[in-house]
Amino acid sequence: MEKIKPRTLSGFMELLPQKQAQFERMLHILRQTYALYGFAPLDTPVLEASEVLLAKGGGETEKQIYRFQKGDADLAMRFDLTVPLAKYVALHYGQLTFPFRRYQIGKVYRGERAQRGRFREFYQADIDIIGDGQLDIINEAEIPSIIYRTFTSMGLQRFKIRINNRKVLSGFFASLGLQDRAGEVMRTIDKLEKIGPEQVRAILLDESGVSPEQAQQILDFITLPGGTAGILSALAGYKGRDPLLDQGIDELQTVARYMGDFGVPDSHFAIDLTIARGLDYYTGTVYETTLLDHPEIGSICSGGRYDNLAEYYTDKQLPGVGISIGLTRLFFVLEDKGLLNEEPPACPADALILPMTDDLGPAIALATRLRAHGLRVQLHCEKKKFKAKITYADRLHIPFVIFLGEDEIRQEVVTLKQLATGEQVSVPFDAALETMQAVLAAREQGTVIRE
Repeated sequence: MEKIKPRTLSGFMELLPQKQAQFERMLHILRQTYALYGFAPLDTPVLEASEVLLAKGGGETEKQIYRFQKGDADLAMRFDLTVPLAKYVALHYGQLTFPFRRYQIGKVYRGERAQRGRFREFYQADIDIIGDGQLDIINEAEIPSIIYRTFTSMGLQRFKIRINNRKVLSGFFASLGLQDRAGEVMRTIDKLEKIGPEQVRAILLDESGVSPEQAQQILDFITLPGGTAGILSALAGYKGRDPLLDQGIDELQTVARYMGDFGVPDSHFAIDLTIARGLDYYTGTVYETTLLDHPEIGSICSGGRYDNLAEYYTDKQLPGVGISIGLTRLFFVLEDKGLLNEEPPACPADALILPMTDDLGPAIALATRLRAHGLRVQLHCEKKKFKAKITYADRLHIPFVIFLGEDEIRQEVVTLKQLATGEQVSVPFDAALETMQAVLAAREQGTVIRE
């Protein structure tokens, strides 16, 4: 029989066990952090009816979606976690308590051209706060604190959370008489960091129908100097030109004011009036998070405020604010940049028990007893040489090997060997447990990311 060559499809990430363990640790940190802020876990189906996922329709989304027929059903795979959330909230509105706070970590699918660092199947990690009819601005100030705690818990320190408010931009454009072209102008200035001011000016003049004077006013506005305090002070001078602009400035001031109280230091956030976010459904505060030493990576966490989450599924007003981390891409980039912490190496077990007697009962009982104390334990009962068993533990980076023979059983002790140091002792169970717990607790102090 001809063998089929095993292969993984392009654009799909498949990790070896040690890397998968690192990825799982990132997932664990995300779940722990989101839970600290009172977010409930949520999962939605990977497959949905195409008409549900494509309610808005059009654009790049429809070109990239995985869509197929199964019998009479027209099905599609979710391309993000926001549209399924909108469906979920509209469907279960009567059973939910608002504000509804949820986190979801799951795979999404996009049929785009696979390239380095871009995937067709990838994990997103989202949080959203959904209101019923209204949602207080304080929620928009809390989101950056969650971003800050998430990345510092992983080990990142040199990053910046950049914030803006779409009402500030829309109101300013309206004051220039450009309200009909606000979306197009916004998408252009969102490219400022990538293409520079001269190319932005050229696009505004050539493609957006903006006059040279208006283009200069736009560039001057979005590049106001002085840091957070200076920009807020300068924005106060623009008040009175447009009601939406005034509202946006007030909201931006409120978010900036409370971020410190939420635990975000001044060094880790900045007002950036160039941040617009390309998606048109954002209506208020927007966020982008970048690594200071690797700006070429782009945003590692982004999101914002929206007021029409479920307009295609219900007439109810369900405003929300949320962020998303492209976790698969972030993991790939961190590994590529050598920022994943390899010490201590990830391992599938804390201890490997090597029975030295024909009767396996005592070894099984010991494993059960250790597991009752929360230790991850493997039994190695294969018919292999002693050296091969030690090599097995070493290759998997299992920190402890426990020998249990006739002498140990008779004396009611275990022989405990720490592979990293080579230290070996024969001690009672309680002493062995205390030693292992102390060493394992110290190993847990390391972060998943190093800078």
